[in-house]
This record gives sequence, C-alpha cells and structure tokens, in this order.
Amino acid sequence: MGLLPLTYRRPAHVDKDASLSDEPNAGQNTLTNAPTNDSEAGLEKTEPSLKTVSSGSIAGIPPALSFDKIIEGGTCPPCTVRDFMNYLIYVERSAENLQFFLWYRDYVKRFEQAKTWDLALAPEWTPAMEEEAIQRIQRDQAEKARSKKPSSKTGDVTVEIFKGTDFEKGSTPMLSSRGRSTSDLPEGSRTMSGNNPFGTPPDTPRGYHQETFSSEYVGSSLATTYRTQASDAFTSAGVKPPFTIQPFRKEIDRVIATYIMDDAPRQLNLSDKEQKAVLQALAHTTHPSAFRIIITPIESALRRQAHPNFIRWSICNGNPARVFFARGLGVALILLSTAAAIVLTLSKAGRGYRALAAIGWVLGISTLIAAYKGMCVVLHGLHHRHIRPWELFMTEDEEGDEGSHAKRSFDSFGSGNSYEDEPWVVRYQKRNVIRKIFDREVWIQEPMLRQIQDTIAVQSMLCAVVVSAILTAIFVAVPGGDLF
Repeated sequence: MGLLPLTYRRPAHVDKDASLSDEPNAGQNTLTNAPTNDSEAGLEKTEPSLKTVSSGSIAGIPPALSFDKIIEGGTCPPCTVRDFMNYLIYVERSAENLQFFLWYRDYVKRFEQAKTWDLALAPEWTPAMEEEAIQRIQRDQAEKARSKKPSSKTGDVTVEIFKGTDFEKGSTPMLSSRGRSTSDLPEGSRTMSGNNPFGTPPDTPRGYHQETFSSEYVGSSLATTYRTQASDAFTSAGVKPPFTIQPFRKEIDRVIATYIMDDAPRQLNLSDKEQKAVLQALAHTTHPSAFRIIITPIESALRRQAHPNFIRWSICNGNPARVFFARGLGVALILLSTAAAIVLTLSKAGRGYRALAAIGWVLGISTLIAAYKGMCVVLHGLHHRHIRPWELFMTEDEEGDEGSHAKRSFDSFGSGNSYEDEPWVVRYQKRNVIRKIFDREVWIQEPMLRQIQDTIAVQSMLCAVVVSAILTAIFVAVPGGDLF
C-alpha cells in the first residue's frame, strides 16, 4: 500500500462556532455533485442542500473517507457510520444532528416514492414562503420589543419581571389531576400540565416513569401524546395547528416532539427564529422542503465540523492513557540519550562512540512526535487500535446486535443520547491505569486509515532522523573532556 504525500497533515480541529463561518457561501445551496442513481436524483430534486460541498475537499480528508462515503456505507471500521454515531454520542455529544439527518434523507426518499392521493395536500414550501415567514417572525419580535416599556415605579417593574411566570401575583402552583406537583411528573406530562420553575429536567428524558403509568395514562396512545406535544409547539410559536389528514402528519408530529420543540429528548440546537420558521412551515405542509431552513445548517455542521473532527479522532490509535505513556516514554528516551552523549563527550572515549546516542534520539523523537498526533508507534506497527471504552464491557449477547445503546441510537424517534447511566462508565472509571495502558486491541480494517497512519509514522521518523543528525553532529564536533 502506498503512502500519502509526505506533506500530508491530518484535519485540523474545528470548533462548533467556526463550522458555518469557514464554509464558503454558508447557508446557500450549492450543487456540485451529479446524482448517481434514481434515489439521489429524487433526493436532489426535493432538497438541493443534501448535495453540498463535498467534505472530501477538506484538507486532510481523502475522498475514501469523505462524509458521503461514510454515510453511504462505503468505509470499514473504525470509520463506519456506526463509529461516526458513537463518536457523536460519547465524544462530541451532538448525535441528534446525525440522527435527524439520517431520518430526513430517508423521509425525502419515502415522500418521493409515495403515490397516494393525499400528496396534493402537502404542497412544496417555496423559498418565497420561507422568506415571508421569516420576515413575519422578525416583525413580531420587533413589535414585542417595542411594546415592553419600563415603568417608573419599582413595584410595576417587579410585576413586569414576573409577568407570565409562576411567580406572578395570583398564580398558584400547578398540580396534576392527582394533586401532585408537575415537577414530579415525567417530561412529557409536564408539557401538557405546565412547567414547574423549580424542576430541573434530567439530561435525557426517558419517557414516563413506571409509577406514572396509572389510569390517567393507560388509555392514551403514543400518537395522541405526540399530537398533543406538537400542538403545544405550534401554539407556542403562534401558529394554528394544521390539518391531520395530510400525508405523514403523524410522523411529523413525532419529529416535532423529538427534535424541534423545547425540552425535546433530542432537541436540535436551533435559534428561536429557526424554530418558529420551521414550525410555521410544518403547520402549512408536510413536504420535505418545510425543513429547508434547519437541514442546511445541520448538514453544514456535520460536514464541516463533526466529520473532520471524527476523522482526526479516528487517526488516534491509542486511548489517552496509552498516548500519555508514549509521550513519557519518548521524553525519557530523549533525556537518557542526551545524558549518555554528555557522559561520552566528557570521557576519554572516541568521538565515534558519541554517535550511539543517535539511536535513542531517533526512537524517542519519533515516538514523541507520533504521540503528539495521538498515535502509539507500537500499536501502529501491528496496525492495531485500542478498543473504545464503551466497547470494552459489551456482553456476548450485546456484541451480536452492536450493543443496546448503539442500536437505539439509530432509532429515529428513540430516547435521548445521554450515556451517564450506562454501566460501562463506572466500570471504566474504576479500571486502573496499567490496564488502561495495555487495554484490548483490535485490527484496523479501513485501508485508507492505515495509509494515513503509515504516512504520519514516516513523517515522524524523518523528523526524528533530521533532528538526531543535527544533535549527533554537535556532540561529535565538541572536543572531548578526557575527565575519566
């Protein structure tokens, strides 16, 4: 297998705030790739933003590891779409973007392939309609800002601050039908009953607690719950709830309850304007174009921020403990070789013996440079990588279906993405450092990733040889001390 150019540099880390600003014409649809099959043609026809600037053009990412290649399943572990999802869950904590993106791609295909009579009830949401909705939202926000005039009296100011909250004069704590505070109710029921200002929702709402499955919830179906939550979201956005006979309306209700509304289990990071604009669009139609205003920044974040960071992270073949150990080993080799060169220089030994220190310098410097880029040279020599912490404690049953949480992460309407309560977290924290350094290893299957690591290893070795040659020349040129 050949090497990449010796000038290769791994992808730079991209901050979340810089993902949009670094992209040329961010927020605009740019068609650069022609469709390769009928499904892509329908996808591009419905929503051009799905064929944006290829992330394979980002510095440090070869075409074989491009975003589209990973999403289409054209890569091997540890660079598959499942590995990408695990990275977003456990490292970057933004898996909702990829989960929504995968659902949207599938929804576009299913909408294009549907031939039912009710498709006429879901017209396209045009850019002109979108612009009009945004202008309407901006006008409403401006009018609300002008209507809020500060009062000269302290009492009136206090009343104005607490107006509309549970602290407003005359308000009473909101109780459920059983006399319980809404803070004791689950996330979904609080949406219908009111919000308790003292209640802090958990990291991941996981549905109703077993205790709340009493007679008040047994008769209600999930579809009714999603519909109620979607109606609340439309109302909060100042939009009239839509017709229920539109195609895919039940699924859209689940999308709103899962990704768009406030306090949703997988709430997307949307601005207030984007949230209200997409809700206005979804109140009008269930056509995929209604998601245009949010799918563009979501896909841009995946391509320009999450994907480069994932490739950069995948290049590292060792866990933090192993990489820290490799750095320490490299520094130790450099110091020992330098000490040996000093001793030989001060002794009566011939000048040629001083060149022996170059062996330690080459090994130490190359190990240190590789460790700086997250690689262990020993693991690289075997083309191995450490198994991720969340993969270490899988039972044999879980290995068959890729793990329960990993399997749930691909459910479009599953629970949230918090993993703090998973058993492996505590078990890995209790694992001693020595075991972490020598954790289980697995072979790297992706050829292009091995090629990238080979290139980095050669770069490290060449840098080490150059620096070692300079140090050796200096010590050999220094006159001997003849002290002993």
